[in-house]
Amino acid sequence: MRDGVQLAANVFLPPEPGRFPTILVRTPYDKGTTLLPGYRLFLDHGYALVIQDVRGRYESEGIFDPLWQEPGDGDDTLNWIARQTWCDGKIGMIGGSYLGIAQWKTALLNNPHLKAISPTVSGYDDYLDRFYSPGGAMRLGHRLLWMAENVLADGFAPPDFNRYVRTIPLRRADFAATGQRSDMYQKALDHPTYDAFWRSLSTRTRLDHIHVPVFSVGGWYDSFVESDLNAFAALQHNSGLNRIVIGPWPHNMSIKFHGIDFGRESGAPIRRLQIEWFDQWLKSKDTPIMSRRPVRIFVMGANRWREEHEWPLARTRLTSFYFTSKGGANTLNGDGSLAVRPGKASPPDRFQFDPRNPVPTAGGAICCDPKVFPWGPMDQRPIERRPDVLVFTSKPLSQDLEVTGPVRVVLYASTSARDTDFTAKLVDVLPNGEARNLTDGVLRMRYRHSIEQAELAFPGEIYNLAIDAGVTSNVFLKGHRIRVEISSSNFPRFDRNPNTGRTIADETELRKANQTIYHDRAHPSHVLLPIVP
Repeated sequence: MRDGVQLAANVFLPPEPGRFPTILVRTPYDKGTTLLPGYRLFLDHGYALVIQDVRGRYESEGIFDPLWQEPGDGDDTLNWIARQTWCDGKIGMIGGSYLGIAQWKTALLNNPHLKAISPTVSGYDDYLDRFYSPGGAMRLGHRLLWMAENVLADGFAPPDFNRYVRTIPLRRADFAATGQRSDMYQKALDHPTYDAFWRSLSTRTRLDHIHVPVFSVGGWYDSFVESDLNAFAALQHNSGLNRIVIGPWPHNMSIKFHGIDFGRESGAPIRRLQIEWFDQWLKSKDTPIMSRRPVRIFVMGANRWREEHEWPLARTRLTSFYFTSKGGANTLNGDGSLAVRPGKASPPDRFQFDPRNPVPTAGGAICCDPKVFPWGPMDQRPIERRPDVLVFTSKPLSQDLEVTGPVRVVLYASTSARDTDFTAKLVDVLPNGEARNLTDGVLRMRYRHSIEQAELAFPGEIYNLAIDAGVTSNVFLKGHRIRVEISSSNFPRFDRNPNTGRTIADETELRKANQTIYHDRAHPSHVLLPIVP
């Protein structure tokens, strides 16, 4: 590297002599010594392959600093490869999760040798994807679990996941999970708003710097899917060269969901598509991937693949379903319902949020080890039996109804606290009563105007809140019901709000908050669904 640090890499070449286009993989998860079967396809198609340990990991020198190191190291690695006698000067990059992040950060520098990238389940913003959410709550379980699996102190055996995620103050959770202080984690806590620190790290804020074609892959139950789609949409606005595939997958596409079957066609030949992608841009071949529509999505419920021209879909009809009740929407057995019109005199619903007894996470778009932190679709009825969960359910549908796109929930709410959280979850209710989660989100009250600036609430005042509840593509089949859950916690997917209004990273006091959700004509709380005719 430019500072003298040496990074270790394995180089695999096709059997015949020559100069080859090259595929680069940069990983913090150990390059190993042998070629994995999934990569051999590139050698068989005439590509050289370089697999590298990133700085500070396994056989590579230096100190691991994931927030800052990847752009320069990626750029230097591309230049090194291009100088080798076996490389023809054209390079592509592949890989998922952190390996995808490394691609985005390298692509920002527009190295002339980098011709195309293919990030998988990666997202494009450190704040929004890896540390915090679009609503400002921390992605606590994801972050601490990743740290406990990857940056442990020597000789330290991490405690049980359910213990270290409950550490307060949050400032000490890195030590509880890894046995040492993490500069990365501490910096994240020091910057809970989307400020200049995060903008300086972000691919999202500099996406107009990306000029190489991007073929990205994501999953509806992956924590980065919303950003994957947003990145595609922004790039596609500037260029028609990009492609994206979104399937019914979690962060690891090879792992099946327990008890859930999306049909025989739910897989996708990602490696074959990547070969087509790099043949197009590294070998100048006309391949089928560029003749098809740029968006390929799997529509759950209908369980079929469909190609689209754009994201979000231009033919979407944003449709409101309003919350109504007689003031008793608490629990699955309450009187909450979804209606096509707001209630004339629908009394508000109330619940108490106790951060010492938060609503537990039950699946969803989370990361990264399902044996420790289960992901994907799960029956939500155990969650819906809690009195601090409001449940609003439609009547059985008389015909199929497709929801594809971003889901938003508008709440008129008040709280007894200076700061608190409100959560929302979209659920598909099957005729047998199973309540299958589709997507969810959270809004931290202090970020109700913007994640760039905090503003505490006044207790008792009614606020109009907009919750980003993620993205999905699902057909609610005839006889199914649409359901929305409203609460104030989804833990440890998101950290608990202590409800004090003070700095959350250093807070040791957890207070209860009394929450009120209004849904009358003057306060039409609703879910806004992207209906596809």
